[in-house]
Amino acid sequence: MQSPESEDSEVLDRKLIDQVVEAARAGDSGRVAELLEPLHPADIADLIEQLDEDERAALIAAWGREIDGDVLSELDEAIREPLIEVLPPEVLAEAVRELDSDDVVDLVEDLEDEAKSKLLESLEEADRVEVESSLSYPEYSAGRLMQRELVALPEDWSVGQAIDWLRSQDDLPDQFYHIILVDEQHHPTGYVALGRLLASRRDTPLKSLCEDSFRTIGVLDKESDVAYLFNHYHLISAPVVDEDGRLVGVITIDDAMAVLDEENEEDLLRLAGVSDEASLSDSVTETAKGRAVWLLVNLVTAIVASLVIDLFSDAIDRLVALAVLMPIVASMGGNAGTQTMTVAVRALATRELTAKNAMRVAWREIKVGAINGMGFGVLMAVVAGLWFGVPMLPLVIAAAMFLTLVAAALGGILVPLVLDRLRIDPALASGPFVTTVTDVVGFFAFLGLASWVLL
Repeated sequence: MQSPESEDSEVLDRKLIDQVVEAARAGDSGRVAELLEPLHPADIADLIEQLDEDERAALIAAWGREIDGDVLSELDEAIREPLIEVLPPEVLAEAVRELDSDDVVDLVEDLEDEAKSKLLESLEEADRVEVESSLSYPEYSAGRLMQRELVALPEDWSVGQAIDWLRSQDDLPDQFYHIILVDEQHHPTGYVALGRLLASRRDTPLKSLCEDSFRTIGVLDKESDVAYLFNHYHLISAPVVDEDGRLVGVITIDDAMAVLDEENEEDLLRLAGVSDEASLSDSVTETAKGRAVWLLVNLVTAIVASLVIDLFSDAIDRLVALAVLMPIVASMGGNAGTQTMTVAVRALATRELTAKNAMRVAWREIKVGAINGMGFGVLMAVVAGLWFGVPMLPLVIAAAMFLTLVAAALGGILVPLVLDRLRIDPALASGPFVTTVTDVVGFFAFLGLASWVLL
């Protein structure tokens, strides 16, 4: 239940959106700017995403010249691209002027050619060269993720030299966490946290302040590996080196955590059979197409399960109780398989589940499935006995429940492992296969045992 405070804030948010829309439709640029000025760029992006196309067009017409790069970088891609296409070049140039190079790359990389060219042309020559250089690296690589703005100093400097140099510079990055030390060939050899720098005497060598967490990242490393490195070693920033080991950029924790967040979101969507690029801003046609593929796969697997049922159609005709109890066995198996599969897919993504511990984890899941199978098997035996009063039916349902939950546990762990070994994304493809395993085993066990024992 919401507190009165949260209800009030929600009402205020709705009122604010209505006020912004009203001012935008009236063409009152001053009022729109006044309403949006206190908001964080992420909140402005959320507000824009909540508007329909006509309201959004009115807002951009009234306020578009005030938009900045931080708002653009926070927008959903499906809304960002058409917005960039309608912004005047000088407005776009001003909007992205203060963005770090990695944020500009993030804006540019998913745009269509026309919008991409427009944004690149709005950049100053030096900035455009940096962005185009980053775009030359493979998608989802560290080269795309890194920013060029960094602070690098000779490894033989002292604290005093570093502080004097920093104070003399007018173009330092807006935010940085480490000073990277480099040798004469511009190879990074360590880094020093700003806190340790400021707390040390001026004559202290920078080398003596280097942190043990220092790691370098190859420019071609996968961004998923980068995110894992940050999460595993609790990094704040890390230098990026080219094929010759020379410093070319730096990746900071905010970008690494954004990758982790995107991967978690992708896994969640893929487990549900939804495209990882799906968005609430997509059209009805795009959304239907994206979901139809895996619905078709599910249809095929459901037909396979139905063929198993058809093998025992005579048994079902002779004992209606089988038709009543079948969905229970299938549902329990499906839920158990999904539970194990979700844990397995997540463990593969975080590298907790590997070839080395796969057998131990599989055996653990089998034991969990056996325990739950026995427990719920006994429970269903009691229910079936009281419900139908058919001799031996409780034993059949109990045995079928046990076998189904064990198979679900085994399928839930093995299917993602096999798909991962075949280099197929387990999050994307595991669901239909695990469902097929649990349905086929469940129906075959229940109906097969019933035909053998009861008929």
